[in-house]
Amino acid sequence: MPNAPSDEPRRIKVQRQGPVLVEGPVEVELEDGTVVTSDRFRVALCTCRRSRRYPWCDTSHRDRAKGCTRDR
Repeated sequence: MPNAPSDEPRRIKVQRQGPVLVEGPVEVELEDGTVVTSDRFRVALCTCRRSRRYPWCDTSHRDRAKGCTRDR
């Protein structure tokens, strides 16, 4: 059964200044109730909301971090 719940727990890796990495495949329910899916073996979920592909991370947080450093 492809949609049966796994007995194995999902591994989620939290990074200080980056996305949350989740072993896939995954379904993500957004605030408006929309469900998006990915069948990749690992997905990066955006936590900064700067991604143009939200909820998937597109590394936009890296550009922002660089800009903040230069502005100081």
